[in-house]
Amino acid sequence: WRWVLLINVPVGALVIVAGLAWLTESRADRTRRLDVPGAVLVTAGLATLAYGIVQTEEKGWTAAATLVPLAAGLALLAAFLVVEARTKMPLMPLKLFKVRTVSAANAAMFVCGAGMFAMWMFMTLYTQNVLGYSPLKAGLALMPSSLTVVIGSMLAPRLMPVIGAKNVSVLGIVVAAAGFGWQSTMTVDGAYVTSILLPGMVMMLGAGLATTPLASLATSGAKADDAGLVSGLVNTSRTMGGALGLAVLSTVAAAQMHGSSSPQALTDGYAMAFRTSGFILLAGVAVLLVWMPRRRVPAEG
Repeated sequence: WRWVLLINVPVGALVIVAGLAWLTESRADRTRRLDVPGAVLVTAGLATLAYGIVQTEEKGWTAAATLVPLAAGLALLAAFLVVEARTKMPLMPLKLFKVRTVSAANAAMFVCGAGMFAMWMFMTLYTQNVLGYSPLKAGLALMPSSLTVVIGSMLAPRLMPVIGAKNVSVLGIVVAAAGFGWQSTMTVDGAYVTSILLPGMVMMLGAGLATTPLASLATSGAKADDAGLVSGLVNTSRTMGGALGLAVLSTVAAAQMHGSSSPQALTDGYAMAFRTSGFILLAGVAVLLVWMPRRRVPAEG
């Protein structure tokens, strides 16, 4: 596990060198003061909330070790909203959420993150704990899925001018939901092609198709000066949705296993988690169809 973290060090060093060599300096026309209270509150709130969510898997949802950080995180985020509503130069202008494309895209990204994020963990557990793959073999087995999400992300911009970003997002989420439903049919002695390769590729093809237009829809509704902020907000929504989804789906899987660690019980638990993910993704489709406007709404000046 140490190598999983250490491998990022040389990659980061290369990015720094490349940035110094090729990126040109840009300067804003006006200086902007950093919203220090807002930055501290949102960072502490998200970190505390994420810690509480992680605790649910080990301690459960009703333990003090879970409830205290969850409550503290929510309180810090509430304080962040109060500060942002009153400060002259907020870190995150709350008026952005009045733009339907921004709010709808973030809500859909949160739901999609909740449904998709846990896929890698449960696929890894299934390959190793049930099918008996080694860690290296499990990693290689999931590589085609990782490549497929790139293909979906490259295909999405080609479809967006033809059928619209909203429709591409809906298509991607539906494809991903179908893949999760397929994956939920896994068996104890599942074959690689039908139990890992193909359903994994369908899931990630849909993920690639969905996330790219969602980010585009969010930024299209904001002013140019706020595009970077909205992009970061979309990524935060996906990450926090993923953390919450992972905790919920782990609980769902554990409940289905009924305390047993037999291969059949593990398979049943993982299958239920994938089935639940599929329904979560269909809820994301409903969010887009109901909330996202048919046409892009230009940002207020």
